[in-house]
Amino acid sequence: MISVEKGYVDMAIDNSVDIKSEILRLKKEKNAVILAHYYQRNEIQDIADYIGDSLALAQIAAKVDADIIVMCGVHFMGETAKILCPDKKVIVPDMNGGCSLADSCPADEFASFVKDHPQHTVISYVNTSAAVKAHTDIVVTSSNAKEIVESLPNDEKIIFGPDRNLGNYINSITGRNMILWNGACDVHEKFSLEKILALKEKNNNAKILVHPECKKSVQMIADKVGSTQALLNYAIKDECYTFIVATESGIIHEMQKKCPLKTFIPAPPEDGSCSCNECAYMKLITLEKLYNSLKYELPEINVDKEVAEKAIVSINRMLDISKQLGIIK
Repeated sequence: MISVEKGYVDMAIDNSVDIKSEILRLKKEKNAVILAHYYQRNEIQDIADYIGDSLALAQIAAKVDADIIVMCGVHFMGETAKILCPDKKVIVPDMNGGCSLADSCPADEFASFVKDHPQHTVISYVNTSAAVKAHTDIVVTSSNAKEIVESLPNDEKIIFGPDRNLGNYINSITGRNMILWNGACDVHEKFSLEKILALKEKNNNAKILVHPECKKSVQMIADKVGSTQALLNYAIKDECYTFIVATESGIIHEMQKKCPLKTFIPAPPEDGSCSCNECAYMKLITLEKLYNSLKYELPEINVDKEVAEKAIVSINRMLDISKQLGIIK
């Protein structure tokens, strides 16, 4: 019996194995598809069938024709794929890939918070557990949160969780007064305003790209605030040739591939001497773990049936509203 006690298949791989070729062979043999978030390691992005942000990966998972979905991301992404595709096997190569933002919103505490604010529409960021989604009316991503909030009546009472920075940003640009859960992403919270301004001083012509999970002070100096996908699209279309990027630095790989003549500088965190800001959870998956997960079809994601039945309602509402608004096709 293959053990996943460590959160991944810990099996030695013979040095003679061409891991990349074997991944491609196994994928074809098992009718599997590999999905990867933009924050994954470069080599994982390069071997994936599809890469994207949370909205794109949810949309792809809902439509993909495969028997096995290999989600190269963090745990909640695997849960979302399983909820959308209950008849497919969903595996995550390393189940230790958590999310500081999701962890900041325990389901039982969020349920009590919702109960304390009756007659409110509950909107939850996709970076949450399946159990939190089960207490949610509409799931959103940073790509569609603004538009979905604006699609609701102006006088609608709304709870927004768990990211306070994203919630505050949406309040500021929509004029809403949503009640916010006090959660945050450790990676995006750590960007240093002072260090970004110092980079800007050295690169006067650079434009600053900022994810809305960042603190307000960092958002205020941005040339563009947007989701990972929105920042990528802006970098591709804008005439500027140098960008300071304040989101998880994994996206720079795709930015550089799409814009080989442009320069992308990762924004540094407040602490330490590191020149970039990475999510340790997103970097856990390696080619070796991906190979073993495909070979042994482990670790497998499973979601409690009752939880999944409640959570799918909020996810489908996101997808349906996004289609109505033309955000996705």
